[in-house]
Amino acid sequence: MPFRNPPLVTGFYYHVFNRGVNKQQIFSPLRDYIRFLELIRFYQRGDLPFSFSRLVKLSIPEQQKAWKSILDHLKIVEVVAYCLMPNHFHFLLFQKTDGGISHFMANLENSYSRYYNTKYERVGHLFQGQFKAVRVTNNSQLLHLSRYIHLNPYTSFVVDSLEELEQYQWSSLLEYLEERFNLCDPTIVLNQFKSFLDYRSFVFDQAAYQRELHFIKDLLLD
Repeated sequence: MPFRNPPLVTGFYYHVFNRGVNKQQIFSPLRDYIRFLELIRFYQRGDLPFSFSRLVKLSIPEQQKAWKSILDHLKIVEVVAYCLMPNHFHFLLFQKTDGGISHFMANLENSYSRYYNTKYERVGHLFQGQFKAVRVTNNSQLLHLSRYIHLNPYTSFVVDSLEELEQYQWSSLLEYLEERFNLCDPTIVLNQFKSFLDYRSFVFDQAAYQRELHFIKDLLLD
């Protein structure tokens, strides 16, 4: 595992992200997204008795039994927010144990890369180097980061409207708005709003401005 400088510190929140090598697409059909979400759920636990690739080779009853056991393991990271895009992904993570984020990301990216390379008969790196991790330094940054992550499909024109964004399957925004928490624990964010509708307004009220900034940035890069 590559040494990180500065190291990731337990008890802090981080914006973690990476993209496909040469900006290539890393998620295509429905099954790719589902696989990545399953890997997130699996590898955020510590002291796992086997790999995910071994888990999926079990019979359905054996898999169900194994999942019950796995979910009893303590988490090494808490996923506060996430968004999967066709060629990249974003996380807002809280590190619960020393080395938690690095272990989680190494297992997640390595396992998904093996799955992807086998499925599409390719070789070589799938992701563009080591994942990036930026420490969240204050509460305002935490809230704005959750909004930035959830607006990403709209900002990047993956979806055309806020109505489509609200139904985007590969983001934790649905978990926030429907208050059905599966992969993430958004307590630190949602506890600062009177209701999930207030959080929705917090996100959507900034949508046009964030999309415009993204458009301007792309023009400057061109």
